[in-house]
Amino acid sequence: RREQARLKASVVEEDTEEWQKDASFTGLERVGGVDLSYIKGDDSRACASLVVLSYPALEVLYQDCCMVAVSAPYVAGFLAFREVPVLVEAVQRLQQQQPQLQPQVLLVDGNGLLHPRGFGTACHLGVLTDLPCIGVAKNLLQVDGLVRDELHREQVRSLQRSGETFPLTGTSGKVLGVALRSHSNSSKPLYVSVGHRVSLGTAVRLVRACCRFRIPEPIRQVRGERGTRE
Repeated sequence: RREQARLKASVVEEDTEEWQKDASFTGLERVGGVDLSYIKGDDSRACASLVVLSYPALEVLYQDCCMVAVSAPYVAGFLAFREVPVLVEAVQRLQQQQPQLQPQVLLVDGNGLLHPRGFGTACHLGVLTDLPCIGVAKNLLQVDGLVRDELHREQVRSLQRSGETFPLTGTSGKVLGVALRSHSNSSKPLYVSVGHRVSLGTAVRLVRACCRFRIPEPIRQVRGERGTRE
């Protein structure tokens, strides 16, 4: 908890890049996605994956998948300590081998500020790499009074068109993220939250811009979900 709190103090919840301040993201050329996929039946070995796509074409520029040993135990609320070190190594391999392809922003299959202590995987990875990061989760993490109750389901049903959103406001009064209907073909929302060096508004706009289907392309590609319609 002390280490998490120490790192959390470095999180920047605002736009820091010029391209983020442009409505069309002029200047954004490379968007990355990261994921850790475990071998079925073996939670000690996993594939750490990183892809970099061009923007706005969303074509693959770089792919890296490396089998790794995962030694840290799983503890609820501290998943990042188990997974982030190998994702940092994936980013470092890219920086060493093809630095010209370093992503200008990373989309993380997980949460950022939407976390019991406001420091999910997207925040952790962002602080350690000093790259802008966005958390994109497929399911609502129930923290700070946020629950999948009838009111939440009603709010989800109210998202009629692609791009529509509603804020995820905790009982503390803090907006922890946004529920986004990312594609007209899917009524299931994404839960977008700030990771590092990006505002929530920019995070939501970029995730929507990266969606050909429900899941944004950097995460869909890194998870090997080509051709799926989620």
